[in-house]
Amino acid sequence: MSESPDTRSLLSASSQLNLMEIDTIDDKEFDIPQVDTPPTLESILNETEDEVEPFVLEDTNLMNTESIDAHSCETSSLASSDSGDRTHLKRKRKPVELNTTVHGSVLRHSILKGISAQIVSAADKVDAGLPTAVTVSGVIVVGTSHGLALVFDLNQALRLCLGSTATGAEYGAVSALSINHDCTRLLCGFAKGQITMWDLANGKLLRTITDAHPPGSAILHVKFTDDPTLAVCNDSGGSVFELAFRRMMGMRTCESRCLFSGSKGEVCNVEPLHTTLDLKDHPITQYSLLAMASLTKILVIGLKPTLKVWMTFPYGKTDPSSVPQLAWQFVPVQKEFNPILAFCRGVTVHFLLVKKDDSGTIHVIKQRQLQLNCDIISLSWINSRTLVLMDSREKLRVVDRPSQEELQSVDMAEVQLVYNSSHFKSLATGGNVSQALALVGEKACYQSVCSYAGQIVLLGTKSAHIMTLRNWRERVDWLLKQERFVEALSLAWSFHEGTAKAVVGLFGDPAKRKSVVADKMVEILFQYVERSLKKCPEHGKIQVMEQHFQDMVPVVVDYCLLLQRTDLLFNQLYSRLVENCVARGVFLENLEPYVVSERLGCVTAPVMRDLLAHLQDNNMMDSVQNCLVHMDITSLDIQQVVQMCWENQLYDAMIYVFNRGMNDYINPMEKLFQVIAPPLRQGKALTDEQVVMGNKLLVYISCCLAGRAYPLGDIPEDLVSQVKNQVFEFLIRLHSAEVGQEEDLYPYIRTLLHFDTREFLNVLALVSQVWETQQETAEKTTTTAAQRTTTRTTPTQGEVSSSLQKGRDSVVTFEDFKNDKQALEYQQRIVDILLKVMVENSDFTPSQVGCLFTFLARQLAKADNTLFVNRKLFDQVLEFLCCPDDDSRHTERQQVLLELLQVGGVVQFDEGRLLGLAEKAEFFQICEFLYEQKHQYDKIIDCYLRDPLRKEEVFNYIHNLLSMPGYSSEEKQCVWDKALLHIQELVTLDPAKSADLVVIHFPEEVQSIITQLQDDRLVFQFLRCLLDPKEGPHPQPLLRLSPELNELHIGLLCRFAPRQVTDFLKASQEYRLEEAIQKTEQNQLPEATAYLLEKKGDAHGAFRVLLKTLKDKLRTLTGEEEEGVLKSSRVEEEEGGERAPLDRVEEALNDIIALCHRSSQSLNPQQREVLWFPLLEAMMSPQKLLNGPDSRPASEALKELTMTVLNSMSRFICLPAIIQRILQDPVYGKGKLAEIQGLILGMLETFNYEQTLLETTTSLLNHDLHWSLSHLRAVVSRGLHPRHDHCNICLQQYKRRHDSPEEIIIFSCGHLYHCHCLQRKGSGHVEHQLPQAWSCYKCTSLGGRSGDRSTTESKRGRSASLAQTKVISREAGHDGRKVFIETTLDPQQSQSWDQLRCLYRGPSRLAILSEISHCHGNEKSGLLNPAQPGTGSIFHSENFQLKLSPPPLVEE
Repeated sequence: MSESPDTRSLLSASSQLNLMEIDTIDDKEFDIPQVDTPPTLESILNETEDEVEPFVLEDTNLMNTESIDAHSCETSSLASSDSGDRTHLKRKRKPVELNTTVHGSVLRHSILKGISAQIVSAADKVDAGLPTAVTVSGVIVVGTSHGLALVFDLNQALRLCLGSTATGAEYGAVSALSINHDCTRLLCGFAKGQITMWDLANGKLLRTITDAHPPGSAILHVKFTDDPTLAVCNDSGGSVFELAFRRMMGMRTCESRCLFSGSKGEVCNVEPLHTTLDLKDHPITQYSLLAMASLTKILVIGLKPTLKVWMTFPYGKTDPSSVPQLAWQFVPVQKEFNPILAFCRGVTVHFLLVKKDDSGTIHVIKQRQLQLNCDIISLSWINSRTLVLMDSREKLRVVDRPSQEELQSVDMAEVQLVYNSSHFKSLATGGNVSQALALVGEKACYQSVCSYAGQIVLLGTKSAHIMTLRNWRERVDWLLKQERFVEALSLAWSFHEGTAKAVVGLFGDPAKRKSVVADKMVEILFQYVERSLKKCPEHGKIQVMEQHFQDMVPVVVDYCLLLQRTDLLFNQLYSRLVENCVARGVFLENLEPYVVSERLGCVTAPVMRDLLAHLQDNNMMDSVQNCLVHMDITSLDIQQVVQMCWENQLYDAMIYVFNRGMNDYINPMEKLFQVIAPPLRQGKALTDEQVVMGNKLLVYISCCLAGRAYPLGDIPEDLVSQVKNQVFEFLIRLHSAEVGQEEDLYPYIRTLLHFDTREFLNVLALVSQVWETQQETAEKTTTTAAQRTTTRTTPTQGEVSSSLQKGRDSVVTFEDFKNDKQALEYQQRIVDILLKVMVENSDFTPSQVGCLFTFLARQLAKADNTLFVNRKLFDQVLEFLCCPDDDSRHTERQQVLLELLQVGGVVQFDEGRLLGLAEKAEFFQICEFLYEQKHQYDKIIDCYLRDPLRKEEVFNYIHNLLSMPGYSSEEKQCVWDKALLHIQELVTLDPAKSADLVVIHFPEEVQSIITQLQDDRLVFQFLRCLLDPKEGPHPQPLLRLSPELNELHIGLLCRFAPRQVTDFLKASQEYRLEEAIQKTEQNQLPEATAYLLEKKGDAHGAFRVLLKTLKDKLRTLTGEEEEGVLKSSRVEEEEGGERAPLDRVEEALNDIIALCHRSSQSLNPQQREVLWFPLLEAMMSPQKLLNGPDSRPASEALKELTMTVLNSMSRFICLPAIIQRILQDPVYGKGKLAEIQGLILGMLETFNYEQTLLETTTSLLNHDLHWSLSHLRAVVSRGLHPRHDHCNICLQQYKRRHDSPEEIIIFSCGHLYHCHCLQRKGSGHVEHQLPQAWSCYKCTSLGGRSGDRSTTESKRGRSASLAQTKVISREAGHDGRKVFIETTLDPQQSQSWDQLRCLYRGPSRLAILSEISHCHGNEKSGLLNPAQPGTGSIFHSENFQLKLSPPPLVEE
């Protein structure tokens, strides 16, 4: 049987360390059960996946746990009794999760069944205990909890059983194992601190070491170095020792040296650098490097030639329960092999490169770190590029170090990994370890995971497992076994391209590698196709069957093209798919995108015929055309293909077949002309299909003349000149092939001109193509144009122009062929034909004729022009376009003539005659063009004003010309004068834009402009635009005008917009009051007049005006209309429409009440009565006239309005005066008391409410103030109790110092200081005109802001303490009492006081009381409405709130 490459590598690596022949172990002596035909390591590695099952005991009672030593029993997982987590004891077996998205299954998981069976049997038969440690190096050694070491060979046969249960009872469990590099010696560390050395050749005990480290600590690690006489060990005390083995006088000795003491930081992992045989001469090996991981950092030291620390590296902030990990590996870096140390604690893996330069200096270089999202408990290298890590959830992760990509994640919970928790807690020796080390030991599994020769061995409580990298074939076959063909192909392609990770078993030579992998991919493709055909559903919907093959066919085609195996695709694979009609159809339809994208350049003739037949049968004609124009059609029946294209309107494909199949470039044009010429000759409208054909014809002619193939590619270079000549000869033919009786001369040119004159002339301008520059650009341009013409349902006539325009930069025109005699002849001949056809024929529109002469003008304007055109023809065209009798197509004719002039045609005309004809024809844009040529810019204004379509643009023209540089002052002055001359016309056109223009350019001419304006309404509109404020945060008028103009505007406002007068008066200040009052009085606007009188200071005059208005409206309400009343209300009726009389009364009343409110603030009581009582009288007097039942609603409304007046005046008029005036009124005085009872009771109720509110508020404020002051007094007078009887700075007791008086300072925090100690520390400062302030030195120094707080407190102008007490100790002979000198706030009490003040943030209580007292002392408070707006009181603030809740409780 052939061996796989990785199996051979494993065997070769293990064979280097073959064990010596050893004596046969007596099974009876050790009571070891016989194992029939134990499996070999090779057989396990070659087992298929179906056979790999975890080892499960048949009898669960075989393990006798009662006889196991409780102190030496090893934990089985994180669910051990040491870790305290009991949930994992009921762990369920979870399915293995494999990350096969990209990389497939990278690791092969095998169970060492022979070793697993021996471990369980040994525990039962010889009381070996549970497994505790494992190591691999040519042999596999498993340590147990009862002190035994079981040695297995490569065939998993038990060869040695070292130690005994008696040794285990004395030394405890095996806690660490190590084999030297030649596999002759074994070191065993024990839980109680002993170390033994065994000869693996004969199983003899060579050394028992009991004094290598301090007693009472377990051995955590023991490791051989590359020197067989040197080893290191690490105990549970965190110390590291070097063990030097000597043999003197036949005696084996061991000398111990402490490398690192646990008192300086506990080390919990050590890892010496091991080298392979091929790197034994590496310059780094002479230093015997050792890496040590403590709880805070890692150290790299050299043991030889002398002990030296090379570097230290701290972890940074990590989880204290994370386990430090170390792993060395020689890695090729820049064509050299150098060791890299991988270390981590937590989620970040760091890498350190150790190298020696040419000068002999050792460098330790930090590499890019690896960031993970899991807590790592094991770290191993499986090769120089791949790391295997295990996280705290027992998931094994395979990571590619260069790319930092995770390749696979495997759940290893079923292994039941052995943990070393008891050794880290040193339970066997009494548990005398630090808490930090015990916490790390919860997840420590150093002795149950080991790596060797690309293999990872895991030790479980009942089994041993081995993880190896699969070779590339196994990884692919693993996916194929699960029928994941797409992923298998993707993985195989990554092997083919050399981008795969963790690759094993492939050749290093790229050619050999690609050849081997390609053969495998071909095999996979065949399997994929066979499986798809076999698994295809035989019955069901056709869509399901199509989708089944749709998932397979694109994948097969893609990989065949990637492998460049089209022969495989169209021969073997296609022949298999043809057997299924659905698969055949899906395959053929999927070829289209590959053909169109030109990924599939060559298709065999049978497949091509099948493809076209299938697409035609399924009516997929667009797909047929797309495929035809990208395929080699020489093997097809040309006549049949052309017939199919013509019948199905596949014009692109038809042209392509004629051009490529028969080198015929004329027949396609003839066929297209036969379709579009008849309807154009008869004057009929073209159908959408005919428009598409015409556009394609133009693009095709353009491509032929430019040397490009249609619809893509290029004409063969040897045919370019021939094709151009053929196309020209075809276009200038006198008659078509099938000449009719009524056919005109030059039918082809005539047809194209009728179809689209502008685009045909553009085609003629693009005569030739520069091959070198057009090869890439023109292909894209033409293809885009062709696609647009085929996809448009109803193409416009100008759709070809954009595609042709894109190629103009890289094509050459007629003059590029001036040295070619034939090209010059063609050029002149076509021009003559165009003139003959269009000028001598009346079938063409002015726009079409203009396009021709625009084309000619462009050609004639060139410097090296060789064309000849009779100038009289231009004159004829000018008279034709400027015919004043023809009003049809006026805009079109003007635009054509303008375009002709702009391209240089102006030189062909007499300017004077041209200007005269343009003015007669009212071609104002032509006139503007000519005036601009002569710099007569003022005349252009007339052109704009006379042009009805462009009148509005005159404002922008004037502004731009007067504002922009580049014009002379004389030109600007002419335009300025012309604009001023036409100002009335401009204002009539748009007053707003005229005002903007005047503000910017004519601010000094406002008065003269107004004088020119004859119409008053025009003046009014102009002034309103000037004076109305602009919108914005600070509205301002456009221009500040004189008072006379403002008053003129006010007068015009009174006439044309009376309701806007008051708003303007309020917004503007640029008018005289007397003149404005006269104008408002003349126009009978009482509201505006009252505003002006009030502004003048005549409040009584304003009151009289408004009162008269109110009385007039009341008389209207009561039916006493008079002629004067109707006249005064005429304006309101005109402006606001018909409104109810009561609404007008209410509006007038609100205006006069507002006036009285504003005026009463500055009047004495007698003057207030003069205002308010006439108003009250005016409201009460009409009520006596409303006696009938029909007038009851009006009477009630007037009484409500009277109540409004009473409520408003109650704040300014005393209550007795109001009641007396009411009782004196006939309406209320002669009636019964019941009529005014409601009024009186309402006033009294309001008074009682206000009085109660005032008393309650005063009581609450007094209570709050009393409580605050009493609490503050209690805080200030509270005694202080020092925490200590000594100074917190000098630490001397203040009671024992009696040699001199001293000041003692006690703070509320309880700290006590001598005064001079605080002064020496700088904790006191003197403020201007304030006593010295102190701050607690200890509190402020702990906060780190002593200076800042002192500065802040001084800035606030307050002392540092409220109860900061100076205590003076008297000398002997005095009474010995402490004398309190001063009392101030300390920082803590200041903060409390600030918080107390924040509780009552808002208006001061004193301010509230002062406001209440002020309002109560000046006059009676409002009776009916206690809070009227506009008084400025704090009670009227919308944010004012009374806090009626009780004060908060503050603990003493």
